[in-house]
Amino acid sequence: MHKLSKIHGHAAALHIANFDTDQVMPKQFLRGIDKSGLAQGLFYDLRFDEHGEPKQNFFLNQPAYAKTDVLIAGSNYGCGSSREHAVWGMQQFGFKAVIASSFAEIFYSNAMGNGLLLVVLPEKQVQALMKEADDKGVPISLDIDIENLKVRTTHHEFTFVMSARHRRMFLEGLDVIGLTLKHKKEIDAFAQEHWNEQPWVKDVARKTMDRLN
Repeated sequence: MHKLSKIHGHAAALHIANFDTDQVMPKQFLRGIDKSGLAQGLFYDLRFDEHGEPKQNFFLNQPAYAKTDVLIAGSNYGCGSSREHAVWGMQQFGFKAVIASSFAEIFYSNAMGNGLLLVVLPEKQVQALMKEADDKGVPISLDIDIENLKVRTTHHEFTFVMSARHRRMFLEGLDVIGLTLKHKKEIDAFAQEHWNEQPWVKDVARKTMDRLN
């Protein structure tokens, strides 16, 4: 992850509540063993018809929305199965953030851990942003200030809440492992004390393998 204190983006609205991860990233795109090539699968059934041709009435297929990188979504976004591919696909497509009144818990954890910013606002405020985007007819300019926890557009400014842990991850450019390693000295000290009190558990897996070999 990279250090990130502010996102300047172009936001558009997806007026669908309970948008699940199979709609975000359908199951046929989960066959790979790495993260590559997932942008094609994002929102596939909304973007393409049964012949694989782009649906011209879907906003992300329209030239005016080519720069969209922030999604204003319906409530309970990311519900359904816990596929991390849904997050990776959004990032590969170019999305930097999603704003909604609520997110599925596992999707929220996957997204924040991978650096896709999720912003929770009251439903009334989300609807106000959606209306602003719809009235303009093209993606609206939108700033998300992670340091000060603000969302700003031409006509609105809203405050959001983020856990201290997630805020630190974005501001310092840390993933979950990096955040854990911030406590390496304490972890090493705890492990050493544990081994001093119970030396028979130190390197027990290696010692067992050596004995078996």
